[in-house]
Amino acid sequence: MSERKILVVAHAHREDTVEAAVRVTGLLRASGAVPVLAHEDRVELSALAPVLADVAVLGRDVPLADIDLAIVLGGDGTILRAAELVRESTAPVLGINMGHVGFLAEIERDAMDSAVHRAIAGDYGVEERLALEVRVKDRSGRVVYETWALNEATVEKDSREKMIEVVMEIDKRPLSTFGADGVVIATPTGSTAYNFSAGGPVIWPTVQAIAVVPLSAHALFARPLVVGPEHAIAVEVLEGGAGASAVLWCDGRRSHPLPPGARVSVRRSPNPVRLARLHPAAFTDRLVRKFKLPVAGWRGPSEPAGTGAIDTIPDVPTALPEATE
Repeated sequence: MSERKILVVAHAHREDTVEAAVRVTGLLRASGAVPVLAHEDRVELSALAPVLADVAVLGRDVPLADIDLAIVLGGDGTILRAAELVRESTAPVLGINMGHVGFLAEIERDAMDSAVHRAIAGDYGVEERLALEVRVKDRSGRVVYETWALNEATVEKDSREKMIEVVMEIDKRPLSTFGADGVVIATPTGSTAYNFSAGGPVIWPTVQAIAVVPLSAHALFARPLVVGPEHAIAVEVLEGGAGASAVLWCDGRRSHPLPPGARVSVRRSPNPVRLARLHPAAFTDRLVRKFKLPVAGWRGPSEPAGTGAIDTIPDVPTALPEATE
């Protein structure tokens, strides 16, 4: 069996994640695996931890195609960055939460060592998550920008003073024209992110669907929509009206200006994002744990054992937590 090559992606501006990167790369080396860092990460991390200065560099020393897995040390933002780094490969992403909610992360930091050993052994499952293919055309119909998103693609106004006027279409048929602060187009994975804050529905990851949520729309028909992944969605920024320009944001990481007349087309990407899973767990449990939902009064499964019901929910609160800063 050839030595496994594992990309380590860490939040470089926090002391605990830098220390975790040192720990993880040490465990990988001790077990015969090859730790790899993206060039920018190695520059930033080795400035704080010189022991990382000789770690292999992605692309220069190890081709992306040779990466077996990406281990991520950080919160959801760092996991999204890792997904971007391995986008053109089949490597799954294993998130170790060093942040706050860490909804995309598989485990918490206290289980880091055991997670690394399982990663080295290839002892994990892989869950594919729907991603979005995003394309921008100018008023002449010319494609001027292409990207992708794991969580959401958002068309937003770029001025506080003015709303944007948009027309939305599904499968090349017009649905509605309205003024709004923007439109969120989200995947099931992103349904607990911006979509959730905007009042959109939480969608189980096993459901293949896309949510469309207008932001502060001035329209009677401006409710969240859920469409199947086979449908194509488009949002065009209209000329005239309020006259405001807009901006496209994908996962809060990549942006592109949208002048009046620009058109954003969104459809399911043929390339899903792969998440490494160490423990099969009900999505309900993940919601309860990450959002600290109160479950007081629950008396156990309503169905007999063996019907798919779970017997217990581990480590969940029975009341709302006290507010903290």
